[in-house]
Amino acid sequence: MAQIPLGPSAVADKPQSDAARDDGTQEIARDLAYRRLAIVNVIFFGEPGCGDRGWVLIDAGVVGTRALIKQAAAERFGSDARPAAIVMTHGHFDHIGALEDLADEWDVPVFAHPLEQPYLDGRAAYPPPDSSVGGGLMSLLSPLFPRGPVNVGRWLEPLPADGSVPHMPGWRWLHTPGHTPGHVSLWREADRIVVAGDAFITTRQESAYAVAVQSPEMHGPPMYYTVDWAKARMSVEALASFRPELAVTGHGPAMRGQEMRMALAELARDFDHLAVPPEGKYVENPVDTDSAYRAP
Repeated sequence: MAQIPLGPSAVADKPQSDAARDDGTQEIARDLAYRRLAIVNVIFFGEPGCGDRGWVLIDAGVVGTRALIKQAAAERFGSDARPAAIVMTHGHFDHIGALEDLADEWDVPVFAHPLEQPYLDGRAAYPPPDSSVGGGLMSLLSPLFPRGPVNVGRWLEPLPADGSVPHMPGWRWLHTPGHTPGHVSLWREADRIVVAGDAFITTRQESAYAVAVQSPEMHGPPMYYTVDWAKARMSVEALASFRPELAVTGHGPAMRGQEMRMALAELARDFDHLAVPPEGKYVENPVDTDSAYRAP
């Protein structure tokens, strides 16, 4: 597959200020930070020191990261500070690893798109991954990844139909399906920031080496889990049309500026060549992401 490499100047992290703050996160805006936990990013929205119920967690990492997420939250927002909400871009295993435990401990609402809810309330497991695509170790291992279901139905709520994001004023959610049926991205017009989830990412997630070194690269959604490539293309085209100034994704470093925008525009323009595998289970037979889900 072709690649769109991104230079170090496009990386949005600020190593000097991050080191001075020493809270283990990468702050990319005054009220937005992320922390890489194993193979995935967990995102924190809220002003530093805002305290209990003053912030929002976006996605919930892999299994075993509960304590790390709590530690990061305590360092950024205050000791024992619970979020006002957890917002899910989607429900794959590397985004929901600590979700059940955190929702229970914090007694916090979990917001997701209605089409994603079957995978979060115990009704459904995702379709099996396609290990034949991508050509990397992560793809080969993908049949071993858990497909669910998880059940946070007690706390689960649909994202508001008006496009607003609870407890995140100025933000709106965008339905960006293809990777999963109810995948969403978050957009703030004021400073043109997109939280893209896995609609597009900034590392080659199929490769264990690329995941380890985090070389910045504009990349389509993880191939082995994407079940509708036509919708995935439309989602990238929609996000590129916003011309974001800063993008934080589910995998890879946050990126900013003109180089990032140009790479995202190139990905949207040449998506079939750059992102879609030449062949594969879901290339030939996409899942109907408008309605289909697999019963557990």
